Amino acid sequence: MRPRVVLALVPASCLALLGAAPGPDPVPLPATMADTGGGGQLIVAQAPDTRATAGTVSWWDLRDGQWVQAGSAPARFGAGGLVAGDSREQGTNTTPTGLYDLPFGFGIKAAPAGTTVEYRPVTASSWWCQDNDSASYNRWVDPLPADCRAAESEHLVDYQGQYAYGLVIGFNYDRPVRGRGAGIFLHVNGKDATAGCVSVPEDDMRRILQWAVPGKKPHMAIGTVDGDTAVTRY
Repeated sequence: MRPRVVLALVPASCLALLGAAPGPDPVPLPATMADTGGGGQLIVAQAPDTRATAGTVSWWDLRDGQWVQAGSAPARFGAGGLVAGDSREQGTNTTPTGLYDLPFGFGIKAAPAGTTVEYRPVTASSWWCQDNDSASYNRWVDPLPADCRAAESEHLVDYQGQYAYGLVIGFNYDRPVRGRGAGIFLHVNGKDATAGCVSVPEDDMRRILQWAVPGKKPHMAIGTVDGDTAVTRY
């Protein structure tokens, strides 16, 4: 006769006592990065890989030398996936990876209460010039200048949902390279993947605007979990 096997049922609340001691807290994502922009705030947009059109956005504060997460949200990326910012081509619907500053906020809706970043109201005459032949390439223009073709630009007020709230991402902004791309923003979700921007739900975009403090020099890192475009490279 086989000996009877008795299975002892252990309450779930006691399982932790039977295993190994809990390890140290995980290292905050910004602490693994080579460069966070030198400020006290950081937004991290991270996709699983370069083909992904969805991932996460998290935002962080540097407090007493330690990065503390202030919030997170599901994110959408370009329909063409992600590509290194220094090799991106305009019109590819790709989101540029890299580390960028955040020049200013904008929106069709009024700035959320408590917003301290520069916030420009979108009106019927507000455009983002994407015309490679214009002196205003990759710039907010209000109104559209004569050398910037409307067909090569975004009439911001036409995007009532997406541009309810937004932050300009400083990709190709300080010294614009023609053909690399223009009008890359962090903005409110549309129906699907973006044309190269990063988007989040409206409530989260509102929270980010309220959280960002110009004096803390917020930056944004965009990348993947690993590989040549991993956020840890920046």
